Amino acid sequence: MKPFKLIPPIKDYIWGGTKLRDEFGKESGLERLAESWELSCHKDGTSIIADGEYAGKALTEYLAENPDALGTNCERFEFFPVLIKLIDACDNLSVQVHPDNEYAQRVEGEYGKTEMWYIVDCDEGASLIYGFKEEISKEDFRRAIEENTLLDKVNAVPVKKGDVFFINSGTLHAIGKGILIAEIQQNSNTTYRVYDYGRVGADGKPRELHVEKALEVTELKPAPEQRRFIPLELEGRCAGTVVKLLADCDYFTVSKAELNNSLYIAEADERSFIHVLAVEGSAVLSDGSGKMSVKKGESVFIPADSGKYTIKGNCSIIITEINNI
Repeated sequence: MKPFKLIPPIKDYIWGGTKLRDEFGKESGLERLAESWELSCHKDGTSIIADGEYAGKALTEYLAENPDALGTNCERFEFFPVLIKLIDACDNLSVQVHPDNEYAQRVEGEYGKTEMWYIVDCDEGASLIYGFKEEISKEDFRRAIEENTLLDKVNAVPVKKGDVFFINSGTLHAIGKGILIAEIQQNSNTTYRVYDYGRVGADGKPRELHVEKALEVTELKPAPEQRRFIPLELEGRCAGTVVKLLADCDYFTVSKAELNNSLYIAEADERSFIHVLAVEGSAVLSDGSGKMSVKKGESVFIPADSGKYTIKGNCSIIITEINNI
């Protein structure tokens, strides 16, 4: 099986901007490009194969016809395990929380959402919300929502390009204005909003809040300290390429490779597919079947058990696969 590029579904949420079009080459007739779902088999939008013999086919159809492309590590999941996005926050996102698997499957009929954020770029002075400043009771949480004082309780964190945040399910959070991120998450679209800055939707009415559900699932304490980058040792195969582990959890493993006219060498074995997302620069991906160019804003699906591949160029890439727990 050969690697192929993906065309993402685009979402035009009210807080979105134009950077995904202007800087990342996304094509859409929508005015706002809030999110591009770079790797998606979700019912709310699936990736489309861009090239090769399966061009034009939905990724969900391809995987139904070629289940081995997922890899053996995916066998434990009922559904496709991950959803990968680029998100352009031209304005603040709502303060929100995601449920865990048990609650989400019982109440919403899909996975919960644990996720990680890689800050691709941000405006000077940008910040995000990550948990509470200090432990809070459920009653005080409800009161802060009702009295519009929630922003006094949350932990606002300044960010810079290259920062990484791991957001466990149950963690209150919000992406702030002026931040563009790559998000790797469980395959879920369940979000419980608790504060939305008084905004209204396209119908002119305030956007729906989900206070009662949020009260049931939110961790009412400060979030864990953020994890540090972990350098990876690649046995000398990738001289000149800096590779760092960004996240490793039950649902996904994510690393970043920074190539400076250098080579990244890896292998897609029988255990997992590999997704490559270029967030800066350009490169050439080569495998036994040929070569393809990959530039900023493009992503590639490499089927499981498709063998060794290399990436050479000047770029930063985010690499996601499914580990074995």
